[in-house]
Amino acid sequence: MNARGLLARLEDFRLLPVFVVVSMAIGIVIGNVLSISDFTLTPPIEALKSIAGGTFEPTVANAISLGVPIGLFAMMYPAMTNVRVTEVGQAFRSPRQLGVVLFFNFAVAPFFMLLLANIFVSDPDLRTGLILYGLAPCIAMVIIFTYLAKGNVPMALVFVALNSVIQMLLIPVYARLLIGDVSFDVWVVAESVVLYLGLPLIAGVVTRQAVVRRGGEAAMERLKPGLNALSILGLLFTLIVMFALKGDLILQRPQIVLEMAVPMAIFFFTMFSVVYLVGARLRFSYEDAVAVAFNSTGRDFEIAIAIAITAFSPTVALATVVGPLIEVPVMLALVWGAQRLRPRLFRASESSSAARANAPVLQPK
Repeated sequence: MNARGLLARLEDFRLLPVFVVVSMAIGIVIGNVLSISDFTLTPPIEALKSIAGGTFEPTVANAISLGVPIGLFAMMYPAMTNVRVTEVGQAFRSPRQLGVVLFFNFAVAPFFMLLLANIFVSDPDLRTGLILYGLAPCIAMVIIFTYLAKGNVPMALVFVALNSVIQMLLIPVYARLLIGDVSFDVWVVAESVVLYLGLPLIAGVVTRQAVVRRGGEAAMERLKPGLNALSILGLLFTLIVMFALKGDLILQRPQIVLEMAVPMAIFFFTMFSVVYLVGARLRFSYEDAVAVAFNSTGRDFEIAIAIAITAFSPTVALATVVGPLIEVPVMLALVWGAQRLRPRLFRASESSSAARANAPVLQPK
């Protein structure tokens, strides 16, 4: 099988689940061999600041801390090359879709996660970590999940940008309401937005403009197989890094992962399914419904980890680190499920759209 055929199968999810499991296993083995949990890991943003300031020390721990932003950039950048400025403007004029996202992100998700934490988690620190994980909507990876599911990426980008601004205002409020007296630097949120959303967006938009200016849309289409490969490789690399960060702990204390896995899996499956079905009932297009569902489901693990490290105990931080180990595989399963359900839920709307597109245009006499 040539490289193009392998990529096609990955995108069609025939082999991607296998590669995801293999990547997770590789990460666990690396983490266990190096005993990475024994290292004091530098937060990725701080590591990048130390590089810029010339104070970076090339230790194993510091190198690993850079793996997540590198992997996320490799995932996000190809999706951002699909963004057209005109389509972003159209996404701003989608009030129903935006209303659904804001309602589920800020009126439902934090309280649903609080309920699940109180039901399933007995350890107070792990419960706090789970609640913290549910506070903020995702600012990065929902775009790649929307992209893999062939959803409306420009709309996802607009919603992520709005979520990032709103959460800077509401995270302190929700943290005080649901957890108690919490003190952390709100600029951590702003820095994460720039790192995980701003940089890939700028790089993607500049790439698209440069390629289209030289060779038109046809040149951009020729680049897509390579960009798709980069995105998938970035996803697999990110999985390896994230599972390596706690690989030894997963083997030593698997009960922590299992205790967190049940409420998190329920949260992601329930949130996505409900919002996806709401989108279908409101007659959103499949592309819009997928963008809305993933934007309402994904959680901002980068922010949760950063706050946990600076404001809570190591056990709370552990709970937030375990979060993406569960979220990413579950969200990939939801990408597959959304595509499988597409013909059943959106057949009528897509048929009518196709009929309108193929209808003859009557010329006035």
